[in-house]
Amino acid sequence: MAHNLRLPVLTPDGRPADEQPKWRRDFPIGTSDDNYVARRDFTKFMVLISGSFVAGQAWIALKTLGWAGGGGRDAGPLAIARVDEIAVGQAAVFSYPREHDTCLLIRAGEREFLAYSNKCSHLSCAVIPDVQSGRLLCPCHHGSFDLASGRPLAGPPRRPLARIVLEVRDSTIYATGVEARTV
Repeated sequence: MAHNLRLPVLTPDGRPADEQPKWRRDFPIGTSDDNYVARRDFTKFMVLISGSFVAGQAWIALKTLGWAGGGGRDAGPLAIARVDEIAVGQAAVFSYPREHDTCLLIRAGEREFLAYSNKCSHLSCAVIPDVQSGRLLCPCHHGSFDLASGRPLAGPPRRPLARIVLEVRDSTIYATGVEARTV
């Protein structure tokens, strides 16, 4: 036989209900009821969180496959700079293949141009070229990449930087594609 017994409201300070401030008398929720979560509420919460994780993973998969605004990995040739505009050991920032995809063009030698994504493969911090040491440095977590290959050398990054395919025609440097690498 079930009884509908109402337990007395336990207040945080332990004083009787008639000595409580007006706001607490207007909202008499006991501390024991304050932390109670019903099984149905818990299940709703878990379904919502699980659904959010599934939606997030689906979005990442769609972007990786190029179906959710991630397409255009090879946007065609884009003139970046003239050869005489960048001195040996200097770098220039440009966007390719889309406006928000920042990249670095580095002149490593008289006829050697390299280009990589400007986002660290760890947490997308901007990398800084250090041509003298032959590295690209990530200041966020002290990571570094090999300038010649874009492969990680130190720190938390495990994947190489995406390489931008370059072509030099008529003293103009063009970006012609993105070489996404996993190893």
